[in-house]
Amino acid sequence: MTDPFAPPPDEIGTEFDVIIIGAGPAGLCAAMYCGRGMLRAVVLERGIPGGELLNTEKIEDYPGFISILGPDLADKMAEHARQFGADIRMEEVTSVIRRDDAIFEVATATGATFTAPAVILTAGGTPNKLGIPGESEHAGRGVSYCAVCDGAFFKGETIAVIGGGDAAVEEADYLTRYAKKVYIVHRRDEFRAARVLQERAFFNPTIEVLWNQKVLEMLGDGKGLRELELEHSVSGLRSRLAVTGAFVFIGFTPNSGLVKQHMDHDAAGYIITNDRMETSIRGLFAAGDLRVQLTRQVTTAVGDATTAAIAVEKFLTARKALLAG
Repeated sequence: MTDPFAPPPDEIGTEFDVIIIGAGPAGLCAAMYCGRGMLRAVVLERGIPGGELLNTEKIEDYPGFISILGPDLADKMAEHARQFGADIRMEEVTSVIRRDDAIFEVATATGATFTAPAVILTAGGTPNKLGIPGESEHAGRGVSYCAVCDGAFFKGETIAVIGGGDAAVEEADYLTRYAKKVYIVHRRDEFRAARVLQERAFFNPTIEVLWNQKVLEMLGDGKGLRELELEHSVSGLRSRLAVTGAFVFIGFTPNSGLVKQHMDHDAAGYIITNDRMETSIRGLFAAGDLRVQLTRQVTTAVGDATTAAIAVEKFLTARKALLAG
């Protein structure tokens, strides 16, 4: 696929002040601030700019927009970044390595290598999917992976939360403020969630737990999701559950594996940073969904990115002074 916004061939280079990996909200915000800081930056993104915004139907919790379609917000963010000179290139990053001379080499699937003394990793992550028929067809039309993002669209409806860990049980409780009925569909006979979260769910009259149930298929019509086909993991009996929403919480995989050297992270692979978004690898910054934090929203992503971009500018200024001295 050709990137329509790519620079002319005679302007293409591979040496930069900073390389931004990922063009979701965090990456685009970082690019805007780097442009304002007069840094020579490049944003590498394997697809169209926007990240998870492209998979979100409506955004109603981003300041300044009472309601906006996810792809429309993505377009506005990309346009804003380009107004400040953002160089966004359609490149799939395969590895990030810091050389002995403290310069980063970022390799891509096309065989290109980009270099810079600083990198901002905003590659985000991916909610784990069930991988069943109907899931992708109803994504954004009944199927969601974010309760905070989409819960308000299901006021007075009957919905299902799929999973049994902390996220599933906690978000099920959160969704009861909107839905009239919330089923937790779990393939085992007990939760993995923390006991305090379990107790909260068990005592919530709006929540009903369906134990030992595996979701086989998501069924609907042109208007959206209508039913889940379930199979009991012990008896093998199948049944249908009438719901208009299904929230899938079976894990989230951060794209931190792009960095081929060790850096501090938690047990799930989320990157640990300080308050300047610096990782344990000097010159490598992280922002957005792949960083350890309480919540993952568009607002937190751009906040992280703002801090990271400004911190990179200060890092490069200090580096330049050190090399000159």
